Amino acid sequence: MDKIKEIIEKIDQLNEKLKKEHQRLAEKYGFSVREKGIVFLEKIKARNQKFRVPAWKYVCSKNIRHLISLPFIYVMIFPIFILDIFITLYHAVAFPLYGIPKVKRSDYVVYDRRFLDYLNIVQKVNCLYCSYANGFFAYAMEIAARTERYWCPIKAANKPKVYHDWYKDFADYGSPEEWKQKFNEQEAFKESPK
Repeated sequence: MDKIKEIIEKIDQLNEKLKKEHQRLAEKYGFSVREKGIVFLEKIKARNQKFRVPAWKYVCSKNIRHLISLPFIYVMIFPIFILDIFITLYHAVAFPLYGIPKVKRSDYVVYDRRFLDYLNIVQKVNCLYCSYANGFFAYAMEIAARTERYWCPIKAANKPKVYHDWYKDFADYGSPEEWKQKFNEQEAFKESPK
């Protein structure tokens, strides 16, 4: 087993520990994840509502910098939405042609903050926007990652700052034999990475 793969497997083990820590926090803060959403214990729900700032107070912010920045934040929805259309079209057309399994959008675009009673309606709309934008970019990254796994599965000579889950299965930089074996390999998608 090469050293890079070994290190990435250790990272996967740490991600499992992180998942368990999220479960511990769910118990600590009194909520459980259900099929239709997140449910808080009644006593926790009542306590959380005491922290909600009225929407009018939130909108009438004392910080003028926040108000000035709003148009610059929200105008970004247009390029994100247009990119979403093109990525979704590429995903729908190209993946079946390559035999690459589709990416499940709901695994990436998650909006569970709506269940938080301490957020007012304006804050929930802000959270919706952030959940969509960041979730979409993660979804787009997974589509790009699967495309890269199919067409160009070669590790970089220097470690990238961010890499995706498919990266650990790429051919080592400078190994044409391994690259030839992994290039256009549909078998790689039979088992998704963790």
